Amino acid sequence: MPDANANDLDQVHQRLESLEIKASYTEDLLDQLNMTIYQQQQLIERLVEEIKTLRQQVPDGGSGSVRNLRDELPPHY
Repeated sequence: MPDANANDLDQVHQRLESLEIKASYTEDLLDQLNMTIYQQQQLIERLVEEIKTLRQQVPDGGSGSVRNLRDELPPHY
């Protein structure tokens, strides 16, 4: 029976090694995902600021009417 115990121990070691490898890959993937989320949040914040700036540049129409581009003459007229 000593061979059976040694075989069981080898299987446990193999399973443990497999789990350690999977945990390592999972940690790496988690780090990559966290970095992606961070970069996306930075981009969102920049875009929000840009939208605020653009809204400040748009003149208030006062009447609230929307311009229709079809009503405007093209620049060559």
